[in-house]
Amino acid sequence: MKITAAITGVGGYVPDYVLTNQELEQLVDTTDEWITSRTGIKERRLLKGKDQGSSVMGIKAVKQLLEKTNTRPEEIDLLICATVTPDMLFPATANIISAGAGINKAFSYDMNAACSGFLYALATGAQFIQGGMYKKVIVVGADKMSAIVDYTDRANCILFGDGAGAVLLEPSTEGYGILDQVLCSDGHGEQYLNQKAGGSRRPPTAETVANHEHYIFQEGATVFKFAVKSMADVAAQVMARQNLSHDDIAWLVPHQANKRIIDATANRMGVGPEKVMLNIQRYGNTTNATIPLCLWDYEKQLHKGDNLIFAAFGGGFTWGAIHVKWAYNS
Repeated sequence: MKITAAITGVGGYVPDYVLTNQELEQLVDTTDEWITSRTGIKERRLLKGKDQGSSVMGIKAVKQLLEKTNTRPEEIDLLICATVTPDMLFPATANIISAGAGINKAFSYDMNAACSGFLYALATGAQFIQGGMYKKVIVVGADKMSAIVDYTDRANCILFGDGAGAVLLEPSTEGYGILDQVLCSDGHGEQYLNQKAGGSRRPPTAETVANHEHYIFQEGATVFKFAVKSMADVAAQVMARQNLSHDDIAWLVPHQANKRIIDATANRMGVGPEKVMLNIQRYGNTTNATIPLCLWDYEKQLHKGDNLIFAAFGGGFTWGAIHVKWAYNS
């Protein structure tokens, strides 16, 4: 029988420190009303402390996932970490997470596709399951966005937070799991959303640091327009390919970048707000962690056989949508 890759468990973690809109009012020229009306965000979590990187959150999410699914670390065949804020350029953050979670019989690697990275990693991990090579694959989305946010830049500092989420993929022969996907990229988007320095093109120097080139840069209006069209287009394309109407969709699981982008995507799909997973108000944009953290928050409301559409957009540009048929009752 045909093998599909089913999500059989979800884990998540967000740091304790809460950065509210009221606190941001003390840092930059903004207000709670302005932030809320334009983004939907009320607060976000920040990872504090010395030597605390994305792996710290990823390890906690993976350990929780293993415990919830009664999975032994040595059973894991592969771990993929989607991140734009790796602990360091090398080794891979996925390797650090595996070591910290006691996973020592798997191979692991990082994937960077900006905010679409979790979808890219999920689709990649599914191939190892569908091909029959592996039985248990973990996909982690983990980002410490506070490490690359300029808290004097009022346009960007209001948007981002830190967090991690993880899912376990296992084989299914009952038609559950990842059933279709549309993944896209367009490198011409580089100029509109990027981190200018820190790579091989512009290695760190005193000048790049002084010029704030190690922080997130985005041309907001252009990114917003492209994100709305791209996420809506691929979500609609996946629905059409699978002959799904809005009535067939139990949940839209969108990347939590901006509530107006989420609303536009839902409207294009014909999906009402009662079917849209939303936690941007509490966490902000956690980049690769947004979609798994949505699943983590809403897990108890999911039922076996539910049709879910995952949709994301990220810098570069990257974007995509995945159709998932949920595999278990919580």
